[in-house]
Amino acid sequence: MSVLSDLSPQSVFFWFEQLCAIPHGSGNTKAVSDWLAGFSAERGLACHQDGKNNVIIFGPASPGYEAAEPVILQGHMDMVCEKAPDCPLDMERDGLDLAVDGDTILARGTTLGGDDGIAVAMMLALLADDALPHPPLECVFTVDEEIGMLGAMDLNASSLKGRRMINIDSEAEGVFTVSCAGGRVVTCVLPVSCTPFDGAPLRLELRGLTGGHSGVEIHKGRANANVLLGRALYALQKTVPLRIVSVGGGLKDNAIPVQAAAEIAAASAEAVRKACQALEETFRAEYAVTDPGLTLSVQAGAGGEAMDEDSTLRTICLLMNAPAGVQAMSPDVEGLVQTSLNLGVLACQNGEVAASFCLRSSVESQKIAMTDQLTCLTERLGGRADVSGDYPGWAYRRDSALRDLMVRVFEEQYGHPPVVDAVHAGLECGLFAGKLPGLDCISIGPDLTDIHTFRERMHIASVRRTWALVTETLKRMNA
Repeated sequence: MSVLSDLSPQSVFFWFEQLCAIPHGSGNTKAVSDWLAGFSAERGLACHQDGKNNVIIFGPASPGYEAAEPVILQGHMDMVCEKAPDCPLDMERDGLDLAVDGDTILARGTTLGGDDGIAVAMMLALLADDALPHPPLECVFTVDEEIGMLGAMDLNASSLKGRRMINIDSEAEGVFTVSCAGGRVVTCVLPVSCTPFDGAPLRLELRGLTGGHSGVEIHKGRANANVLLGRALYALQKTVPLRIVSVGGGLKDNAIPVQAAAEIAAASAEAVRKACQALEETFRAEYAVTDPGLTLSVQAGAGGEAMDEDSTLRTICLLMNAPAGVQAMSPDVEGLVQTSLNLGVLACQNGEVAASFCLRSSVESQKIAMTDQLTCLTERLGGRADVSGDYPGWAYRRDSALRDLMVRVFEEQYGHPPVVDAVHAGLECGLFAGKLPGLDCISIGPDLTDIHTFRERMHIASVRRTWALVTETLKRMNA
């Protein structure tokens, strides 16, 4: 029995409900991919389904729009699968239990997958309705966005002729996203040697930091535990002879680390404790607002084989001199971080110290420059820099015909201008901008709240208004 049949826009909610009946968590997209391919076959639409389960469906132009340039519509078919502790559903096998609560749609006990099922539903509604006026449509359904944009990374975009793209993967109505950061991970690896050292085994621990997302919260000035550990070690070695046994901190390169620790051997435990007491006061004063729970403690250490003097100094040098935090602000978008990096994970293993940095920039040349800076420093210290997980940024376009059109349509429909914004985080738009030179792109979406949790809600009236924005924009693309 249909739950959403009485809602408007009826066609959008019809396809959303159909989608919700198919399990489609990240990594479990074959069934929904085949369903999309079947949709195109039933209607005689050209379709490309690749080995990763990405799907592209091509919709012909409406009468009178044959000469118009194609427009790309894009979203991802996978969802984050989370559920309440007492929920009996198996999200690998079961569809969602939809319900309507006032002006919102939810899934009982689980995530709803409005992120990004609403894009799938809107694209299918457009492709299924011959009465809606629009240019040729190139509808791109990617997989596994939620676990690293894997589908978009692997997508062969050579069949896409459009250079205007509307991505429907934002969660705030009235916010037009027009730029995002590209990124990569650079892991600086230093080989270290050990030698006997007669010193007291001690453990330094930085704890209680606030942390946060290394993209959207990097501008908030929060302390990085790995960076402060480097400062502490440098200050200590000026006071008392010491050797590093090990250093470690952070769990993910894209998260600002909240704790870090070093095992050391020091000539004087008392001198280390006294110096750390003063350092704690200094750090707490610097970060009183952003990290009020910060502590620096000294305890008896576990001992172990210590690095030699050269390895100790090279490790400290890397931690002290590697750039950290915000490096450049955007000259185009007020308040937007353009380039940053985060020392997210620090570890010792197999005779090496490894420091992993998450680099982000909406300007590709600055991302490369930051990589070169880390590489130059690390190689000078006798190590190497390994690069992984690279994805391109989406640079702000000063001249955007698509943005101008959508702003005009929005103002007519809403009576006020939209918020034109950018994010210092990765979006699939950045990958498409890298694959399709000259791409004019914008990301929009209806209001979704508490995404990625079993409290997720999709706001019905917001979907209706967003659908009107999309259809009217397409209607005006007849030149």
